[in-house]
Amino acid sequence: MYVTKSIGQGDKPTFYRELAGQLQGLLEGERDAVANAANLSALVFDLVPDLNWAGFYFLKSENELVLGPFQGKVACVRIAVGKGVCGTAVAEARSVLVPDVHEFPGHIACDAASRSELVIPLVKDGRVVGVLDLDSPTARRFDAEDQAGFEALAAIYVAASAL
Repeated sequence: MYVTKSIGQGDKPTFYRELAGQLQGLLEGERDAVANAANLSALVFDLVPDLNWAGFYFLKSENELVLGPFQGKVACVRIAVGKGVCGTAVAEARSVLVPDVHEFPGHIACDAASRSELVIPLVKDGRVVGVLDLDSPTARRFDAEDQAGFEALAAIYVAASAL
């Protein structure tokens, strides 16, 4: 049984390095993408402060993302590529950090309490296969350090999983 360890809330780079170390231990030897996504969602939701949603959407066709494992309130099941923050991250193959979702044109509100969002594309062999989506009830919750930290976590997930 894997047990998470509390991480001090000092500086963000140290926090994300420690979180990445826990994620590597958690995923070690497991290749199942769904199991790994479920555990990454739980780890992040448990240890990262001020989140109200953490989870995955996977590209099931060239035009549509479908909900994967997550922690938080029930969510939108399907998102068109190019729509909302998740669809934009896929269409542009880049991370999208939104300080205030009310200022993002076309934001898809699955949870009305969400105020900021960070979406990281999952890239395998040069193509986007899904996204890691993080929501917070606090405006401007995410910054460049959070983005870099979650990009590193997403890379660990992709490397560990048979996608």
